[in-house]
Amino acid sequence: MKKVLLSLSVFFAISVGAQDCSDLFISEYVESIYNNNAIEIYNPTSATIDLSAYTIKRYSGSAGGVNPEIWQLSGSIASGDVFVVGNGQVDCVWVDNSYWSLPVDSIFYSKLDDHCNGDYDANSTFYFNGDDAMTLEKGNDIIDIFGKVGEDPGLGWTCDTSAGFFDANGGAWWTKRKTLVRKPSVKKGITANPILFNPTAEYDSLPDQTYTEIGTHSCDCITASLINNTEITYVMYPNPANLGNIVTINTKAKIDRIDVVNILGEKVQTQISNKIVTSNLAKGTYFINIKFADGRIVDDKLIIE
Repeated sequence: MKKVLLSLSVFFAISVGAQDCSDLFISEYVESIYNNNAIEIYNPTSATIDLSAYTIKRYSGSAGGVNPEIWQLSGSIASGDVFVVGNGQVDCVWVDNSYWSLPVDSIFYSKLDDHCNGDYDANSTFYFNGDDAMTLEKGNDIIDIFGKVGEDPGLGWTCDTSAGFFDANGGAWWTKRKTLVRKPSVKKGITANPILFNPTAEYDSLPDQTYTEIGTHSCDCITASLINNTEITYVMYPNPANLGNIVTINTKAKIDRIDVVNILGEKVQTQISNKIVTSNLAKGTYFINIKFADGRIVDDKLIIE
């Protein structure tokens, strides 16, 4: 593992920090098995944006932050909407006479608004593997960065603060085999290469091969549209959960509180976050009552083993 330091004199142009809700930013990052990789972009503004001025770039973790692979965006993105670009490899490919590059999952593929053609040699932007920095750029300006350009964190960035979020101890990856969703409180992109990249600061983590959140994003920039939406989209994981697990409810809508009720109808826990702590519960089946800030309520079942 090596750490590559770039001087600002050789680094590319960095834009002045964008104002909240004033420009596009990365809302979801997917790095999964079988090349199921995607970047979701969100429009927090009140206007439709032409995407022809924007690019997505992949800076290989082993290449020292130079010669990025570039994907030119096209089309438009409406206010409050997302645009999803990812890997479009639909066939098995034999690479370098040594291994098979496998096609993407059909469900994942159906979520994409645009995609590469699956030819690594033609364009490898969406063949990132956990240690590559991804940027969203407008002209010569960076308007959002995922990771740290010029840094090789090992196999991926982690939540290990003692190691500078590097893959020091192995296995505790946040950027490899994960779906990461930008927190609703984030209203703008990161426009300057960070000193340290802490993926937990602005992203919520979902398990590998979670594609249910692709295609929508909840942001505090635009909340009015949620009031009129009668459907609730959320993921509760893990479920079933082992005793002691933290169960997370990820949703595009703001949660007011979560009540945990046992099979006798007794309320045994109330949470005001999206986390359910199971360490003080017994094994068994519980009913989960989720109340959202706009007054909507959904019920679900949680099994603790």
